[in-house]
Amino acid sequence: MATGECLFCAIGAGEQPGHTVLSDEVAVAFLDTRPVFKGHVLVAPRTHVETLPDLPAPMVGPFFERVRSVAAAVEQGLEAGGTFVAMNNRISQSVPHLHVHVVPRNRKDGLRGFFWPRTRYDDPAEAESYALRVRTALGSCGA
Repeated sequence: MATGECLFCAIGAGEQPGHTVLSDEVAVAFLDTRPVFKGHVLVAPRTHVETLPDLPAPMVGPFFERVRSVAAAVEQGLEAGGTFVAMNNRISQSVPHLHVHVVPRNRKDGLRGFFWPRTRYDDPAEAESYALRVRTALGSCGA
C-alpha cells in the first residue's frame, strides 16, 4: 500500500501531522486525535500491516517491546495509576493499519468495560505537551 493511502503510514513518514512520541525502524507511536483520556497513544508498526495475524513473526517481539516501553512511559510521564492496552483486528478498527491503544488510567476515571467515551485536546499545544511528557518518559525508561 502506498504511504499516501494509509493515514498511519503517512504519519510515520512525516507526510501527515501527528504528535509523535516514538519513531524508529520498528514502530511509530503518536497521540490519538480522539483520546479516551488525554495522553492516549497509538503504537503502530512502521511496516504497513492491517491486523496482528498479518504482522510477520520476527516483528512481533520488537513491536511489542515498543508497546511495552510506551505503556511504561505513559504511566510514568503522565503520573497515571496504570494503563489500558488494547487492540482491535478489523472490527472497530477505524484505520486499517495494526495499532495498539495505550490509554492512561486512574482509579475512578469513569472508564467502564469497553465503553470508551472520547475527549479532545483543547488545542495542538496541549496535545504536544502530552506528547512531550511521554517522549521524555520514554527516554528515562531506557526505550
